[in-house]
Amino acid sequence: VVGHDGRFAAVKTGGRVITWGFAQFGGDSRVVADRLATGVRSVTGTKQAFAALKENGAVITWGSFNCGGDSDAVAHQLAAGVSSITASAHA
Repeated sequence: VVGHDGRFAAVKTGGRVITWGFAQFGGDSRVVADRLATGVRSVTGTKQAFAALKENGAVITWGSFNCGGDSDAVAHQLAAGVSSITASAHA
């Protein structure tokens, strides 16, 4: 389980992610829930967003776009092959 500023994300056996807490900062992951349903290896969080690393090396982000929750501009580079992720307070 990882948490920050009133929201949490838990990775279950099988790689499903469950989130709760402050919705705007990642506590509500419904926008990416289909991509978090299986195969997630780890989750890390910034002050207002989360990033999940999947078993195939893809990275899924959600939460405040100001703090890394919107990775659309680099999505093609995060589709596979990432080996680890880390976060700071804002990105």
